[in-house]
Amino acid sequence: MGDGLASESDLLSMINEYLKFAEFEETVKVFEKEARRKGKPVLRSAGHSRRDSKTIGIHDDFLSSFNDGDYKVFSELWAKTIPPEIRDFDPVAQKLEFYLQIHFTIYPLKSPVGSHDKGEFENRITHFKHYLETRGAALSQTTEFLPFYALPFVPNPTIHPSFQELFHDSWMPELRERLEKFLSVTLKASNTPRLLTLYVSFLCILQGSIQQMQLHLTEAERKSAICMRRFTKLQADHHNLIGITAELVDSLEATVRGKMISPEYLQGVCMRLFSGHMRQSAAQSVDFTRPGTASSMLRASVAPQPKDVPLLPSLDYEKLKKDLVNGSDRLKALLLQALRWRLTRSLHGEQRDTVLQAFISNDLLERYSSKQKTVLNLMKSKNDVVRQYMARLINAFASLCDGRMYLSQIPSLLRFLLDSLKTEEKESVTRENVLAAMQKLSLRRAQQSAMIRDGLIGWLVKELHDSDCLSDYTLEYAISLLMNLCLRTQGKKKCAEEAKHVLIVLTELLGHENHEIRYYVNGALYSILSMPEIREEAKQMSMEEILRCYTKEENSELNRQIEFIIKQLNSVDIPELEPESDDEEDDDDDDEEDVMEADLDKEEVLQPQPKELSGESLLTTEASGTNDFNVKMRLRASGGLVAQMRRLARRGRREFTSFACLVRTNGAN
Repeated sequence: MGDGLASESDLLSMINEYLKFAEFEETVKVFEKEARRKGKPVLRSAGHSRRDSKTIGIHDDFLSSFNDGDYKVFSELWAKTIPPEIRDFDPVAQKLEFYLQIHFTIYPLKSPVGSHDKGEFENRITHFKHYLETRGAALSQTTEFLPFYALPFVPNPTIHPSFQELFHDSWMPELRERLEKFLSVTLKASNTPRLLTLYVSFLCILQGSIQQMQLHLTEAERKSAICMRRFTKLQADHHNLIGITAELVDSLEATVRGKMISPEYLQGVCMRLFSGHMRQSAAQSVDFTRPGTASSMLRASVAPQPKDVPLLPSLDYEKLKKDLVNGSDRLKALLLQALRWRLTRSLHGEQRDTVLQAFISNDLLERYSSKQKTVLNLMKSKNDVVRQYMARLINAFASLCDGRMYLSQIPSLLRFLLDSLKTEEKESVTRENVLAAMQKLSLRRAQQSAMIRDGLIGWLVKELHDSDCLSDYTLEYAISLLMNLCLRTQGKKKCAEEAKHVLIVLTELLGHENHEIRYYVNGALYSILSMPEIREEAKQMSMEEILRCYTKEENSELNRQIEFIIKQLNSVDIPELEPESDDEEDDDDDDEEDVMEADLDKEEVLQPQPKELSGESLLTTEASGTNDFNVKMRLRASGGLVAQMRRLARRGRREFTSFACLVRTNGAN
């Protein structure tokens, strides 16, 4: 009951305060009289006067800290009591703040000659430099303030001609007078009635929410339009293929009964089949009646292949695995190198797919093995070269979509990789390849979740703090991995636990000389700033001013990204439109193209000795297999076509699923 009366008294007091502020004098009298007659709680009419006395106290504290040269107290008062819209955007406030910064910087030099505190002056010069690089940067092009940017670099400003006016007896009183006028206007303006303040605050929050909702709606409509176009095309292709398939089945049955198919009919079917993949004039010029033309056109439209792809000999994988586990360290390293070369040096497309599928179907890394010593245990070998070449092979696997799927089914793999990250030398090739493999594996949700649980975000932030000591390869994969983990809700929560440290590291990386990483840094910043606690920490660090410093660069794409980050920083909390899925199988991995980078084979430390076998010659000599696999290779035209059709089907299924999910989301909203 007491709380209810207090709330009612507060509300009535706010109404009364607003009426007095708006000078509704007669209304105030009637309002107070009726409140007393109805026995309402006593109006707290002293609220305004209390705030007046508080304002006077703040005003006195400002002047006192100004007179004493106490820049720490003054800075706290300035940040707490001057509204952000005035402090950050009002030209009068910005210019006054600049001169106040000068006043506090040179204050130690105004003490009697011989008693200057050089240490204090140097501290203030450092503070002034930081101000010039952040909040003061906005005035760097103003002629009035340009000379003062040299102040930190002048050994003795008291005798320098450019700064003589700062030490005149009249300069400090004049600045104090300007400060008093500014405070009298600003603090009075901030003394608005509580009811009006609440109303304005609500409008700001509402407007911010509406803007955020509009942005989400625009983005959802854009995605919906793209998915609708894809869906329409897929649906048309599907109907076209169904029709052609039915006709071809009928034609095949007719052929069995002895009825011949005319060249014109075949030309018409093929024209319909490839109408979406080539211009009409080009399709008409192709002779589809020649044997093999249709199949070659289909292979070319899906994934063009070089002619005369050489066959690779089959291998005895059981013998290979035994040699990898029980052989000498040099033999292990040479075999690992040869297996990697078979994958990296094979031709992109059908040949590489065949090599990878052979590795997977023969379980090269022994994911199903229950033995204590497996091929994967080579990651813990005492031999540096063996560990390095094992890491390179895993990185090569992770460069391919099917390889990542295979690696993700090995329960102990992540533990091996994490241990290697923490124990290998900082700039070793082994650690570079392990980090790259983990970044590629982080494209899969289940692996993302495991990495977040195992504390990988904290390790990455610690490593990136000393980014100048990292190679470009390590730096790019580390920040890309961090960004991937920050896209998940659990990853953002981990970042929030040490928000200040994470923000400092990402801010430092914005100014790194390697500009290739900026896109990953921007992505990570935008993602984690969706967390309110991280936004609050960022505002305390003056993150917006820091970001503004990087919009001066001649890169429109990066500037646009920074504007989005600033909008995210200043956004208000609204419910997420698309809550994170808990389905660990919901991967975007299929969207990533297979890329086998040249760095996988860089800086080979293992070179064959005279007459020593290596590469393909070592594999075919040490582990030659049966001819069964060669037979399969000779059938690659049909097998490769099946694989290509599977990829097409997978892509179509993915696009259709994305469209269906979007329709469900919009329908639910």
